[in-house]
Amino acid sequence: MKIAISSNGPDLGDSIAELFGRCPYFIFVQVEAGKMGKIQALENKNMDQAAGAGISAAKSLAEMGARAVIAQNIGPRAVDVLKQFNIEIYDFSGTAGAAVEKFIAGELSKKN
Repeated sequence: MKIAISSNGPDLGDSIAELFGRCPYFIFVQVEAGKMGKIQALENKNMDQAAGAGISAAKSLAEMGARAVIAQNIGPRAVDVLKQFNIEIYDFSGTAGAAVEKFIAGELSKKN
């Protein structure tokens, strides 16, 4: 399963961004058999949009094949888009690496 993390930087040691649609980076992590696989960081090209940054970011994650997203604050319209693409949503505050570890351990709460 590919998960996406809204991050303030391109590394797993960077903190999760406060705002999903305006985060500087998305870190994609392939999780298989309870282990981290391929890791890829991409700049969020939607962060400077005047409006609809969250919606555009959600669509980008779907295009990249993300099945789950870990973020802090996701606007209601972006949540709707993520749900349309059946992308699971998890809330976490801390580093991207800690978020992945908690995800693998099943310790993150899914948002409805």
